Amino acid sequence: MRVHVADHPLIAHKLTYLRDRRTDTPTFRRLADELVTLLAYEATRDVRVAPFDIETPVGPTTGIHLANPKPLVVPILRAGLGMLDGMMRMLPTAEVGFLGLVRDEVTLEASTYANRLPERLDGRQVYVLDPMLATGGTLAMAVRYLVDRGADDITAITLLSAPEGIERLQAELRDVVAPVSVVTGAIDERLDEHGYIVPGLGDAGDRLYGVV
Repeated sequence: MRVHVADHPLIAHKLTYLRDRRTDTPTFRRLADELVTLLAYEATRDVRVAPFDIETPVGPTTGIHLANPKPLVVPILRAGLGMLDGMMRMLPTAEVGFLGLVRDEVTLEASTYANRLPERLDGRQVYVLDPMLATGGTLAMAVRYLVDRGADDITAITLLSAPEGIERLQAELRDVVAPVSVVTGAIDERLDEHGYIVPGLGDAGDRLYGVV
């Protein structure tokens, strides 16, 4: 599994304000959207393309366009929805599927409660959106779910990650043949006793959409 920390001053700048407890929900939502666009630029370096013949105003040339089958973007509900617009800004012709996973606050294990994905994903590149890679259970379950449906290349995009989550992901996906990558804005210090990233930014879903 490849882990890439997108080390860029603009990413660090936006993360600083996302972390700040004084940042209100509308501002948090806008910053998250902007940050995902920057992360998506890094995450799509290996997106599959095919040659494409065109005519410019002065003559013919060959460029590229996204290869078929088109990439699939999968936000993890609910917090991943806050990353979708920023991702689709970079990949407007990609298709979108949805996966609902919830973490038990006692066991910290994830379970599936919603699925809007194609039945088969053979030959598809998949970009998974989840703001926080904390314990790693949710993302590990999502990756296995997608691989079982045939996805052959998976990139997870997260705003923040914890070392414990990365270690668990590497351990649980050791037998997965399909390449798996994580592109993240930062790797923080640790998890606390409740499974939250420290220093982190709190509950991403609550800060995006309010407490429900």
